[in-house]
Amino acid sequence: MRIRTTITIKSSQASQMVEKVALSLAPDNLSGMSTETAEGLATISFSTEKITTLISTVDDLLMNARIAEEVLEKVDKRTQR
Repeated sequence: MRIRTTITIKSSQASQMVEKVALSLAPDNLSGMSTETAEGLATISFSTEKITTLISTVDDLLMNARIAEEVLEKVDKRTQR
């Protein structure tokens, strides 16, 4: 049995932030994963056979998205000075 999931990321900051976060996550995509951005949303889709793999992957993606957003916010603040 294959388990499919889709994660949608939306930032209250700006649609450019979403695209930058999605681009920073894309290099980690495994085969069968896809990342798309449109209208201020990033959508990451993938499937797996094990629920534990799905949970681990979602956890990693969300943690890395949070870190990427924090880094981008710090960079934006420094460039605004």
